[in-house]
Amino acid sequence: MNKDYIASLITKNMREDGRDLLEYRKPIKIEYGISAKSAEGSARVIIGDTEVVAGVKLDVGEPFPDTPDDGVLMVGAELLPLSNPEFESGPPDIQAVELARVIDRGIRESNAIDTKKLCIKPGEKVWLVFLDIYPINDAGNLFDAGALAAIAALKDAKFPFYDKKEEKIDYHKKTKEPLPLLDEPIECTVLKIKNGFIVDPIIEEEKAMDARLTVAITKNGNICALQKGGEVPVTIEEVDKMIDIATQKTKELRKVLQ
Repeated sequence: MNKDYIASLITKNMREDGRDLLEYRKPIKIEYGISAKSAEGSARVIIGDTEVVAGVKLDVGEPFPDTPDDGVLMVGAELLPLSNPEFESGPPDIQAVELARVIDRGIRESNAIDTKKLCIKPGEKVWLVFLDIYPINDAGNLFDAGALAAIAALKDAKFPFYDKKEEKIDYHKKTKEPLPLLDEPIECTVLKIKNGFIVDPIIEEEKAMDARLTVAITKNGNICALQKGGEVPVTIEEVDKMIDIATQKTKELRKVLQ
């Protein structure tokens, strides 16, 4: 399936798999607590044939010098070869870095986590939140699936017991205290192919794209982050159109999250 064929379908308001241009694949499912023994929070997201898991690990460490009373969030992504034969083992490549960065921006710019409440002792001890994204099957649209899995895993996370006198964590003792979440940003990625716009692309459509815009939307409908991809520039009018599409489609994804 080549780029010209994909583009010709889009110009006719058609897609290879029969969907409408602005239709997500089915099913869209979220499973919580899939790795309760090895992570403080975890979730699996399925969008069509795309499957992504996310895990949250909590630790205690030193804050950054410029934010002595704020906890720390670190987001990483590992593109496993089992999910796509084009992925290779080893250090994160540019695709993994971009995936992690796009998800990180949505969470960070929305102030989704109350980092002040992650402070144990200002300037010395804070909670460190490690959020890792793992595609299990890459059938396209890892950005939206990964972002949804990330928020679901953060919602699922509970603090382990921390002994302040001994300054040690007992991971065998789970508390019922959740992470202090203030928001739940949802991301939607809109692709431009020729003069058409689509959501939830399959891999062949991603390879045929001219431009891509990932939009992160907060619970109250505000835009908190934008990330543009692709080699072709987009006009202000096209950006407005892509944002309008993303704003509507994130409402659908948010219903699944709730």
